[in-house]
Amino acid sequence: MTITMTDHAVPHTSTVPATAGQKVELFVREYDGTPPGPPADRKAVLMLHGRSVPVLAAYDLQHTSYGWADALARAGYDVFLMDLQGSGRSPRPRMEDPCNVDPGQQSAVMPPLMGPRTASYPFVLTNSQSDQDEVATVVEYIRSTRNVSKVAFIGWSAAAFAMGPYAIKNPGKVESLFLLAPIFPPLGPPNPPALPAPGFPTHVLTLKGFDQAWTNEVHCADQREPGMVDVVWSALMDNDPIGRTWGPVAPSSGTPAGVSRYRNFVTWGWNNTTAGQGGVLGGSVPVLIVHGEFDKTANTTPPSPNPALDFHVPALYDAITGTHKLLVTVQCAGHSMPWEVQHKNLQNLSKHWLDQAKVDGKTEGRFEMDENGTISPAP
Repeated sequence: MTITMTDHAVPHTSTVPATAGQKVELFVREYDGTPPGPPADRKAVLMLHGRSVPVLAAYDLQHTSYGWADALARAGYDVFLMDLQGSGRSPRPRMEDPCNVDPGQQSAVMPPLMGPRTASYPFVLTNSQSDQDEVATVVEYIRSTRNVSKVAFIGWSAAAFAMGPYAIKNPGKVESLFLLAPIFPPLGPPNPPALPAPGFPTHVLTLKGFDQAWTNEVHCADQREPGMVDVVWSALMDNDPIGRTWGPVAPSSGTPAGVSRYRNFVTWGWNNTTAGQGGVLGGSVPVLIVHGEFDKTANTTPPSPNPALDFHVPALYDAITGTHKLLVTVQCAGHSMPWEVQHKNLQNLSKHWLDQAKVDGKTEGRFEMDENGTISPAP
């Protein structure tokens, strides 16, 4: 099978407050594995990243069998991967200045900072509406250039904040929704704050912080292959030419430690009420929710006293009012499942979902998946 890889620069009028009204180009990578035939046979898939991981590191990891997008293309799909503004290879306004890093993280970027600095842009960068606007632009691009009426969505983690509400508002354009470890605050804010919201535009992730956060969710001896932290960190650095030049310089190598920059964003409109709105999710838009049994990122442990930061994956299943909904808990997996040993079973599950919109022959229910990929009803 021939797989065609193409990088697109999708034109978009920015609604990010820092660049509102400006013409920008969104980064989109396409892996086209559709066989020759009439356009009506083409099935398009859009994959969206979460909060801190650019899309190529998430779904296009260049390491053995970890390329999820490539696996879907080889199953015959036309797969699109997009970076929102503030992430990866899409524009990152106000993020080049290290002064605009979270004040609590500025020590991680010294040098080029030689002490605490006041942000030159003291606001949060992006928001729920700007993210949905960018998803909408890419969906229309796919629909018009590939002559499809609907696009299947795959989103990881905080991608749910954009893909969930977009699907509810545009059910005629979304074929199905596959949410991996979706961030879902059952009592999250329903309405936007005044924008731009005060704050800062840039968070940074260090290798030490990345390693520790992932290790905290590893509880099986064979949950991830040796060396995967370095493999993924290298992918993060490949997608951040500025961030990799920041941080203390190692005396032994003379090179900076590097950080991975990611956007600070404010969210609303994704909660118990909106997830059930109109019966769209689980109705005209079938939904499959997948999470790892050790995921403490999308399942807040202990619960946060702040409703906007208190996340529960099973609560999303409960909030969806349509009946075409499924929840799969994956054994020996955490929030970073696409980079763990269960990645092949995850990829196979997504292929089956895109083809059948079912799990174990069912369109509703809670299930478990073991390390062999065997699916059974949850206790």
